[in-house]
Amino acid sequence: MKIQGRHYRSIWWDSEGVGVRVINQRLLPFSFETPLLQTVAQVETAIRDMTVRGAPLIGVAAAFGLALALRADVADAALEAAALRLLATRPTAVNLRHAIERALQLLRPTPAALRPVTALDFAVQLADEDVALCQAIGQQGLTLIEAAWAARRHPEVVNILTHCNAGWLATVDWGTALAPIYRAHDQGIPVHVWVDETRPRNQGALLTALELGWHGVPYTVVSDNAGGHLMQRGAVDLCLVGADRVSARGDTANKIGTYLKALAAHDNGVGFHAALPTPTLDWRIADGLADIPIEERAADEVLQVQGPNGAGVLHSVRVAAPGSAAANPAFDVTPARLVTSFITERGIFGPQDLPRLQGLLEQARA
Repeated sequence: MKIQGRHYRSIWWDSEGVGVRVINQRLLPFSFETPLLQTVAQVETAIRDMTVRGAPLIGVAAAFGLALALRADVADAALEAAALRLLATRPTAVNLRHAIERALQLLRPTPAALRPVTALDFAVQLADEDVALCQAIGQQGLTLIEAAWAARRHPEVVNILTHCNAGWLATVDWGTALAPIYRAHDQGIPVHVWVDETRPRNQGALLTALELGWHGVPYTVVSDNAGGHLMQRGAVDLCLVGADRVSARGDTANKIGTYLKALAAHDNGVGFHAALPTPTLDWRIADGLADIPIEERAADEVLQVQGPNGAGVLHSVRVAAPGSAAANPAFDVTPARLVTSFITERGIFGPQDLPRLQGLLEQARA
């Protein structure tokens, strides 16, 4: 994707600085910075504090983190320790575990002297894979928007509601839920996006709105509680969201508040679609409601909001009564029965079709 005419990925290797550069998403949309991460500790912090975020992106970031760890120490113990500290950063998104397990399978039998270059090559390859997966998701999901446009429920525009940020900032490029929207816009289909603000960190209002604006896609930011109202009024043609982990039967973990959108969509006959690369599927878990771990984040994210003051300096403002306690589950799980389809690089599958998708993936690996 492009920022002021220049193409960026959300993460890339800087051979001159000898480290990995990322876009600092904590500062967007008010400031654009690309810090250089040169140690595994810095990558760990960037994942934990959401300098980088989004299930596919944190998997790629972790792979680069392993590469940085091995530049400092190639021993078996150092490799295993780095993998464990990176795995502990964000428990819900399964892409992180997927990336680390693939890297370990490659690196454990690799001679110590070759591990640094092998790990870096793997991280770069994983980043390229993510771009290809998201491009394919965009093409697959385009068919849903084309169908909505052909149905002409709204004669002038296709209205799409999304939640959180599942665009290129949450991946290496293109995005998941936003990729079909970008494709549709580029092909001349008039789309309009209802952008959930996505409290408590406001990834919709801050990041999705920024991305759509950069790409020229019309959008309107709405409060998280407005989605049901819009669907009741016939103002939503389909819901497109991302996913951080999907169980074998189709239970879908995504940013907190997604479940409520799925309930409203189901009640109003609106298609609810989750876009994800197949590494986001966790075949080891059947019951997502019982077994997908839900990250609990700091209470201050709920009790405070951040924004620029009159001088343009970011600062926090308290929005809750003094002395208030706060709970902050970062994700919820939408039961499979509420999901219309999963948009993957392999095609579009209903929850009942996931066993067939699993078979396709196993055949490809054989």
